[in-house]
Amino acid sequence: MGLLLWLSLLISLPHLLNSLSSTTTTVTAVATTTQAKALDAILQHYAYMALITPITGAIYNATNLPSNFTGVKVAALRLRSGSLRRRGFSMYNEFQIPKGIIEKPYVTRLVLVYHNLGDLSTRYYSLPNYTYLAPVLGLLAYDGSNLSATNLPELNVKASADPINIKFQDVKSAPDGTVAKCVWFDLQGSSNFTNVTGGNTCSTTQQGHYSIVVESTALPPAPAPAPLPPALAPSGGSPNLKPSGKGESKSNKKKVWIIVGSVLGGLALLALLSLLVLWAHKYKQKKKIQQMERAADVGEALHMASIGDTRAPAATVTRTQPTIEHEYTP
Repeated sequence: MGLLLWLSLLISLPHLLNSLSSTTTTVTAVATTTQAKALDAILQHYAYMALITPITGAIYNATNLPSNFTGVKVAALRLRSGSLRRRGFSMYNEFQIPKGIIEKPYVTRLVLVYHNLGDLSTRYYSLPNYTYLAPVLGLLAYDGSNLSATNLPELNVKASADPINIKFQDVKSAPDGTVAKCVWFDLQGSSNFTNVTGGNTCSTTQQGHYSIVVESTALPPAPAPAPLPPALAPSGGSPNLKPSGKGESKSNKKKVWIIVGSVLGGLALLALLSLLVLWAHKYKQKKKIQQMERAADVGEALHMASIGDTRAPAATVTRTQPTIEHEYTP
């Protein structure tokens, strides 16, 4: 039984290795999404810090970003949910927000946090085979009841009537023979493409991150994200951002080999355990026979005969002589 299990595992090993290799890209995508989520939490913290004495409907720019975020712009806009639904907001930087915005769960006040990732766009939103023509812009909604809160979950915001329009500034020209596309990254990191209108405008019905890209067959490797200093972590803790790129690729390969080594080690251990089980079974049988022999030796002594590898009691060849029960004399 153990030998059959060992052989079946060896047969399935190539398929397992192929599966591990094919999931390397998925692991990289998950790591990138985690870094982007951690970045959102950090920028939400700095956006809320700008709301010292907020006035409803006023835009507050975060001015205390660290030096390794040079070129990144963050802003906060606090609104009443009812007012946003009835009137919208004409222009929040590049975002034109129509009326009919619905958020779930409902909150009395909400804060719309604006991101312009600038040169960090490709680091946190890597898009293979595409080139960015504009920086990645973000619009995320949070509960605005507690302006000292950190690591807040995003509200589920959706435009129920007209879509939200994003009018990008300083959009690069698309190379000849290519067509510019709008790209939208949802909160799970999935990318979705739509058409550009007017040369610089994208439309959406949900929050997330947006940009304008063009398909490219030869992209240079994306640089690694700039590590965040410990001082950036909001109170309550937030995920650490780890660099991505060549180092991450090597790390993924190393993880694959570690998994392969673990599988091979597990198979070897399983084979050893199978051999130990077979040896223990034979040893138990032999021990049982020895106990039976010792029990027989303690009782009446009997003549023992060997039959194969087993000894068993056997009767003697001498028969009891017959005797006359009654004798008569004349």
